[in-house]
Amino acid sequence: MIHILVADDEAGIRETLSSVLQDEGYRVSVAASLPEAFRVGEADPPDLCLVDVWLGEDDGLSFLDEIGRWEDPPAVVMMSGHGTIETAVRALKAGASDYIEKPFSIDRVLTVTVNALRLRGLERENRALREKVSGRYEMVGISPAMGALRELIGRIAPTEGWVLVSGENGTGKELVARAIHEGSSRSRGPFVDVNCAAIPETLIESELFGHEKGAFTGAHARRPGKFEQASGGVLFLDEIGDMALSTQARVLRVLQERSLTRLGGNRSIPLDVRVVAATNRDLSAMIALKEFREDLFYRLNVVSVRVPSLRERREDIPLLVEHFVETLCRDYGHRPKRFSREALEALSSRNWPGNVRELKNSVERLLILAPGPEIGVRDLDPVSSPEAPVAVPAVGLSGGAPGERGTGEGVPEERREDLPFREARDRFEREYLLGVLSRCGGNIAKAALRLGMDRTSLHRRIRQWEGEEGKGSGEGAESPSGDRLP
Repeated sequence: MIHILVADDEAGIRETLSSVLQDEGYRVSVAASLPEAFRVGEADPPDLCLVDVWLGEDDGLSFLDEIGRWEDPPAVVMMSGHGTIETAVRALKAGASDYIEKPFSIDRVLTVTVNALRLRGLERENRALREKVSGRYEMVGISPAMGALRELIGRIAPTEGWVLVSGENGTGKELVARAIHEGSSRSRGPFVDVNCAAIPETLIESELFGHEKGAFTGAHARRPGKFEQASGGVLFLDEIGDMALSTQARVLRVLQERSLTRLGGNRSIPLDVRVVAATNRDLSAMIALKEFREDLFYRLNVVSVRVPSLRERREDIPLLVEHFVETLCRDYGHRPKRFSREALEALSSRNWPGNVRELKNSVERLLILAPGPEIGVRDLDPVSSPEAPVAVPAVGLSGGAPGERGTGEGVPEERREDLPFREARDRFEREYLLGVLSRCGGNIAKAALRLGMDRTSLHRRIRQWEGEEGKGSGEGAESPSGDRLP
């Protein structure tokens, strides 16, 4: 039952409010002074407090300061028989949900009560959701590398400096961006993330800067862009290295002027946003190749943060496995299982080219596929043999880049010129595509992205070559909808 505390030095007010609220189904406690209100509230925490601005000679507004230290503060409605606008403003600024003047009507009291309780419910729900999201993006690890990373985040988060986060795929660059947001004065503002690699070049400017109605075909209404949506918070530009040069130029101008104009518009819109960018690419090399703007790099790179790979913090792997088991079982209903000491040691010895993301996927597969309540080394064989190379289809390659595995009898380099054009072209295509696939660890999606082609098309071509050679590819495969070849 909802508990309401009425604190007023007038007995008639206490009796009237107590009677009315009890008739509405609330449980009511009363207090005649501020110290008594504190004692009642600490012994039996209320959901809502109706507090007089003046309780005898005590300032009722001080009640708001005190309850702010409680574990689950109640909503507070201030009451006054000689209130002024100034008093009402002070109460609301101090954290009161509402303010009512005496004499008040019963309908007014009940309306304010319902609204204050609803607001408190929304605040608690929002707090619970924020805690859940924070848990989902928790940075797990006790290694020196993670300690240094946390220390750096702790220094830069409270500032307004823009940040460039670098690191391999799957290391957790978004976690770093969110930790910076949570540790900043903008933590109550939005966190808006944009994957620059996932948005087509023709749409990314509309996504970032927004558009006016009629700006282009299909623009049926005005739409704010990501920069505007992030106002008062943080804009996370993920995979910034994959942004087209033309878009880079406009982003640079927006960052310099701290204002933008929507597509099809002519009004300058001021911006209040902190930018955190991330990349897994070598931007310095891209600058040398004229693939990334040097001025944009220096604009974004106020503070540089490098996220360590999982290979650099192997001691964190058992903690990460435990964390993933807990979250996966909670969020997806997997049956809880434990990993043997030998299994954890085997997992810790892997190189994990996909880093934390790959480890999480492996843990989920093991929770699904391992037959018993304990996951042992034998269960790891399909997914976690130390240093295990990823199987690349054997389709008669003549070789590949240094360190790649070519199989079958290829055509020596000096004999390619003797081949018919079509056959030479087909062989080159095989070697090129499968070489890229090998460098991507057999990951179809990653290879297709690097090649700039559809994943299904890449998979279809490889299947076609397998049919021509009359061979399979080995174990560990996933279907076209998955990430790896069978």
